[in-house]
Amino acid sequence: MIIYPAIDLKNGKCVRLYKGDMSKDTIYKTTPSDQALEWQNHGFPWIHVVDLDGALGGIPANARAVRNIIAAVKVPVQLGGGIRTAPQIRSWLGVGVSRIILGTAAVNDPQLVKDACREYPGKIAVGIDARKGMVAVEGWVKTSKTTATDLAKYFEDAGVAAIIYTDIERDGTGEGVNIEATTELARTTSIPVIASGGVGSLADLTAVKNASLNGVIVGRAFYEKKIDPAEALKVAAC
Repeated sequence: MIIYPAIDLKNGKCVRLYKGDMSKDTIYKTTPSDQALEWQNHGFPWIHVVDLDGALGGIPANARAVRNIIAAVKVPVQLGGGIRTAPQIRSWLGVGVSRIILGTAAVNDPQLVKDACREYPGKIAVGIDARKGMVAVEGWVKTSKTTATDLAKYFEDAGVAAIIYTDIERDGTGEGVNIEATTELARTTSIPVIASGGVGSLADLTAVKNASLNGVIVGRAFYEKKIDPAEALKVAAC
């Protein structure tokens, strides 16, 4: 299991939201690039970055912070938030992003995802952010008519590197990952599934590990020291 420490960007700063609500953000003082370097020094093999302003506005909005993160670390970075066109994908991969996460585009322009998977093998992930099983888009403000499982099935043979499944109602709460919904999604596809939303304890990481999911994203629990990074990595490795 891979643990992806999260850096969510809003106005150039590290923040965590509560259930995806942009008005309920907690701002952390560490600069994004310093935080990324800290995650790398702890031994995490990947860093997960989301441009929250970009997700809401539809265009990347924290480019400087993202570039500073890439320059600061040697571990691969996966990036999502406001990436909805082929030129944007090409540009971010060109400056050193290792994996692009497409969320809203996966619903509104699925052909873009398929084309990108062909052009950049292993570089494209699909972000499936769900509220009561239905996919949310445009910074989680709108809820589509597409179910999470149907979206996952649609990309089964597209060459998607991973699906990042977020239960919005758990995100930022520390109430535990929605293991049932995440494993149900994983059973519908051969694409590796990364769990996101709700991690608050080592027990939550163990639950993800026992569910044989590919990975898990951890944010607030690290920032607020509810989980020790070294202990988390032990769980991932056992």
